[in-house]
Parts: sequence; C-alpha cells; structure tokens
Amino acid sequence: MIKKEYIEPNEGFSQTVIVTTGHYKTIYISGQIGIGNTLEVQTKNTFKNIEKQLQLGNASFKDVVKMTTYIVNFNPETDLPIYRKIRKDFLGTEQYPASTLVGIEKLGKREWLIEIEAIAVINAL
Repeated sequence: MIKKEYIEPNEGFSQTVIVTTGHYKTIYISGQIGIGNTLEVQTKNTFKNIEKQLQLGNASFKDVVKMTTYIVNFNPETDLPIYRKIRKDFLGTEQYPASTLVGIEKLGKREWLIEIEAIAVINAL
C-alpha cells in the first residue's frame, strides 16, 4: 500500500511530498530557493529551506540520497567554491548524496540565482 502526505501545499504544487511504502518513507522536496542579493546568501537560505522541509518530514541532511542544483549563469571558477563551502556547512564532509549541478540561463523569477531539489529516504517505523 502506498500512502502520500503533502507538506505545505501551494497553488499547483506542494513543497514536499512524502511517500510511504512498506517500511520506508521517501521525501521528495520541490525546488527550493533563497532570498538575498548574492549567490552566497541565496545558497545559504536555500539550504535552510531544504533543512526546514526535511525537519517537517522528520528527516535530516544525513537522509538525503539525491540533490539537483540549478545555478543561473554558472561560472565554475567563482560559483563552485561558494556552493561547495555552503553545502559542506550543511551536509558535512562524508557520505554526500548523489548530486547533479546544472548551469542555466534563468529560473522562475529573475532575482532567483539558485534552486535545489532533494530526495531523502527514512524508516517509516
């Protein structure tokens, strides 16, 4: 039997959907953004928003198995060190999830510089 739980539903989507199957819950977190004037500030706030969604699902960054990151006008020389430092601050230095980072032209709003979606798995018991 599959059970679905919707966290913070909005018009047209939910911030998070938790799917319970058997002994496991898979937590699907919609793309999160962060408010701020720089990539560094937005990245910190984006990770804080992901952390909030994980906590609402009774999970943590240790439970994340996949992350997909989109960065506007990505420059590996300047943007990657910023992203990696902040990711390390939230995820630590070991057992990183599978990850994809994609440089893109723009996101849903011009002021958004980064968006990250995540998938986590936890025990349902």
